[in-house]
Amino acid sequence: MEKQTQLEKYLKTLKKVAIAYSGGIDSSYLLFTANKVLSKNQVLAVIANGIMVPRKDYEEAITFLKENHFQYIEVPYKPLKITEFRENHKDRCYHCKKELMTILKKAANENGYEYLLDGKNADDLIVYRPGNKATEEVGIISPLAKFEISKEEIRQYSKTLGIPFWNKPSNSCLATRFPYNTNLTEEGLKKVEQSEEMIKELGIQKVRVRVHDNIARIEVNPEDFEIILNNIKHKNDDNIVEKIKDLGFSYVTLDLSGLKSGSFD
Repeated sequence: MEKQTQLEKYLKTLKKVAIAYSGGIDSSYLLFTANKVLSKNQVLAVIANGIMVPRKDYEEAITFLKENHFQYIEVPYKPLKITEFRENHKDRCYHCKKELMTILKKAANENGYEYLLDGKNADDLIVYRPGNKATEEVGIISPLAKFEISKEEIRQYSKTLGIPFWNKPSNSCLATRFPYNTNLTEEGLKKVEQSEEMIKELGIQKVRVRVHDNIARIEVNPEDFEIILNNIKHKNDDNIVEKIKDLGFSYVTLDLSGLKSGSFD
């Protein structure tokens, strides 16, 4: 628990912090820890409300804040107004993250918080994360990365702290479901969100639905293939292929390579 102790000591030196809160386990762990070592009126969660986040994830994040009586503010965010995001350029994440963190930091500052922290962890430093550069440019503090705390360590620390969703699968921006240089629309993002939510209702927690024009390509772990295949044996109202087609896709495929994070990178 040495890293946990280092993190707690560091947060105490800052005395008053705002945290860019996404609802994921990384920022939840950071927020929970900050509220543990500082008084609740010295910690502010700043959460963005935008189309890039699945509604269920956003609602669960708000529920977590309310149940723990954490101080928070919601900030509206419209990434489709950003050309590089809307046109899904390869550096989309950089432009989106820079705009987002600039807005969140401004909101934090206006509420009397000098420091804005995020949940970037040690693992994020060794994979393709164009948003990392943006957060550094805006002046965001990343204490989990600073103390080299990995995703697995975050999950274990979170379990010890009693965070109920310590093992919740990681999610990502809905824009990652589309090939680079294809225009993103609110309708398209919602189709992906609805498709993935319907698959999760089958009991599959880790899923990505990648879009290729009018084709929806389902990525799940190989051990979950059977759930999909058993479902589509029955031509009824619960058939997942037909339900996804009803959203506007002409074809639905199952990727036999399984789930791969960042498969469009």
